[in-house]
Amino acid sequence: MITKILIANRGEIACRIIRTARKMGIATVAVYSEADASALHVEMADEAVLIGPAPVSESYLKFDAILDAARRTGADAIHPGYGFLSENPGFVDQVEKAGLIFIGPSAKAIRAMGLKDAAKALMEKANVPVVPGYHGDAQELVVLAGKANEIGFPVLIKARAGGGGKGMRKVEHQADFPAALSSARREAKASFGDDRVLVEKYVSTPRHIEIQVFGDKHGNVVHLFERDCSAQRRHQKVIEEAPAPDMPDDMREAMGAAAVQAAKAINYAGAGTVEFIVDASEGLKADRFWFMEMNTRLQVEHPVTEMITGLDLVEWQIRVAGGESLPLRQDQLSINGHAVEARIYAEDAEKGFLPAVGRLVHLQFPDGDIRVDAGVRAGDEITPFYDPMIAKVIAHGKNRAEALGKLAGALGRTEIAGTVTNTAFLAKLCRDADFAAGRLDTGLIERNIDSLTERAPAPDAIAALAVLAASGMVPTRTEDPASVTAIGPFEIWGAPKRSVTLETSGAESLFTVEREAADIWRIAGDAMKTGAMRLDAVRPKGNDWAFSADGVTQRCRLVQSGVEVAVFHEGLTHRFGKQQRKRSDDLAAGGDSVVSAMPGIVKQVLVVNGQEVKSGEALVIMEAMKMEMTLSAPRDGMVAEVLVRVGAQVTDGVRLVLLEAEVKAA
Repeated sequence: MITKILIANRGEIACRIIRTARKMGIATVAVYSEADASALHVEMADEAVLIGPAPVSESYLKFDAILDAARRTGADAIHPGYGFLSENPGFVDQVEKAGLIFIGPSAKAIRAMGLKDAAKALMEKANVPVVPGYHGDAQELVVLAGKANEIGFPVLIKARAGGGGKGMRKVEHQADFPAALSSARREAKASFGDDRVLVEKYVSTPRHIEIQVFGDKHGNVVHLFERDCSAQRRHQKVIEEAPAPDMPDDMREAMGAAAVQAAKAINYAGAGTVEFIVDASEGLKADRFWFMEMNTRLQVEHPVTEMITGLDLVEWQIRVAGGESLPLRQDQLSINGHAVEARIYAEDAEKGFLPAVGRLVHLQFPDGDIRVDAGVRAGDEITPFYDPMIAKVIAHGKNRAEALGKLAGALGRTEIAGTVTNTAFLAKLCRDADFAAGRLDTGLIERNIDSLTERAPAPDAIAALAVLAASGMVPTRTEDPASVTAIGPFEIWGAPKRSVTLETSGAESLFTVEREAADIWRIAGDAMKTGAMRLDAVRPKGNDWAFSADGVTQRCRLVQSGVEVAVFHEGLTHRFGKQQRKRSDDLAAGGDSVVSAMPGIVKQVLVVNGQEVKSGEALVIMEAMKMEMTLSAPRDGMVAEVLVRVGAQVTDGVRLVLLEAEVKAA
């Protein structure tokens, strides 16, 4: 019987496991890096052990530190969560060698499915349908390019190890294959320590449908139905749902049987997910799905399966690891309603979903009939060291329309200040006509990217309120702002007036704030559509503000931090950046510099001093938050100086490459 579990992970999944263990009366041990010393999972666990510095290679990926923590605390089992060591068979071997229980599948099963090429060969032998492609050992460019030509473009280059879209590139044309292969290999090597790839046929109207399977140590295997994960960007899941929209009964039965067959072929025990690519060009049909890979762990999106089955999959994992049989047979499992999950990330959808950092100065999740799985709370920091996911928001309804409506409403009531997030993008996706109607495939987001990421402009009244708050001329705690006269420097000739600079719509704008009467304010600026706006009856109570504009009383929540003013109004978040003092070494000379967009590691420098470059030409490749980014030349010109070296860790806004100044015509 398992009595104490060490969780070899962090963030949301660590908190999720702790909640179930506590419900089962099992003690928990958290491990943490120096960057996570005050993290929520550390606070929630019964015990916690520091295992190293912030980089994962020096903390969360260190076998010896984690096993030592288990020994010191008397843990008898280790739960790996997802990511990190969850699919590392070498770690499983070490856990079992130490006399501990690994809450997950055997090392042999992980090895069988850990490499996509070997897994597909195994599935072919088990008569599980496999997507056409090349899964061989030869990795030379000439071989892979030749196989791609045989398969026919477009093709997908995929890392043979790992998942999450890392090391994956779609290639439309033969000429683009070498560069795409090189990029995929670099990212695969950085993410998984293995740069070998496979090449597959790209399905033109693909849907990503996966089957949740569960096995025990007595040879029993069941499936817990399907999840549709077709809403993706950069091959990473954004919104997941269960069951799949418009899934025919015969296809559900066929896919479930294939997934169970795949699990039985490797004597699988524990939670796993068999992922299929589906050709949806003519709707869902039972002969149009192919095996892609098997994730031998709990998935990020497991809550939607829990919501439609009423089960706790982490509890099942613990019971199976302890030697118990599966709690239910296949004929005892059924689907109840529909569930959807959205992943809230610290990322800028307008800027290509660029990961972001920042302190969560304000964090409020929706209440009501909504599930939120989070690993952070207000005051926590999103750092460049780990995945920038803030939370998962999950809604359940009697049907898909009800569940989507609940999710969209919940996203609109989610308030986050201190960093940019993708909540507005997610809410728009919920309401997208094609997505709402179930007309989805993995290219849906890319096709509608402009409308889905377009920022809704702030109404002038909201912009005026943000400017007024930033001016500091209105106290935020008094019941009667009109009674306060000490609002700034004393001005004997005329009304008090201040200038405020805020960033709005991506550009800095100058505003003026003037107090015209006891409680009447005039805010003006070129960025405002009407030029000027009068506000009166401004009543702030902490972060809750009431005000009147054009005779209409409005209410909103307003949060100020050192970097922004965030206004939450009618389901939208409007952010106004505060003017920041630039560091002398970060100043960019117009179009003469290429700067880092966020903290990261320089992986490759593609130019040298004196080299001629064209606008858009790749200059530097960086890796940040597990994502590879290519920084390009802003214009034609000559490289004056390369300011970084490969392997350098840089902060955001730092100049990486300097171009020769443009010569202006007389």
